[in-house]
Amino acid sequence: MRILVINGPNLNILGRRDKEVYTEKTLAEIESLLKSQGEALDVEVITFQSNSEGELIDFIQEQSNSADGIIINPGALTHYSFSLHDALVDVRLPIIEVHLSNIYSREGWRANSVIAPIVKGQISGLGWRGYVAALQTLIDELSGGNWK
Repeated sequence: MRILVINGPNLNILGRRDKEVYTEKTLAEIESLLKSQGEALDVEVITFQSNSEGELIDFIQEQSNSADGIIINPGALTHYSFSLHDALVDVRLPIIEVHLSNIYSREGWRANSVIAPIVKGQISGLGWRGYVAALQTLIDELSGGNWK
């Protein structure tokens, strides 16, 4: 099993960025944790981060043919990137959207996700633990579990 973990703009500066809103962990620490958990379950976790919308789309298009599922934190692209939305629709894979902060308890514009309508589920506000929950949920579903 192969799962892509994709992170959008500004997530490369986790650990330095407003730690009370996001996390004290760096993106490298979160990715390492996910890869270790994946290895323990015989799952390959491929991570990617970019501040560029086009690079994210290119990665999705290049890697999705050999993937079984996607975990994505689109960052600010969550709220307006219809091209990222379309790229994710096209892959026809189960997707879980993750946000470190609770996007529904912040500024009003953050509560809108153009990605949410096309994903199996969304985890918001659990910090770095949201990625772990997403990975465990996706592995369970891909192993024959039930979303309901």
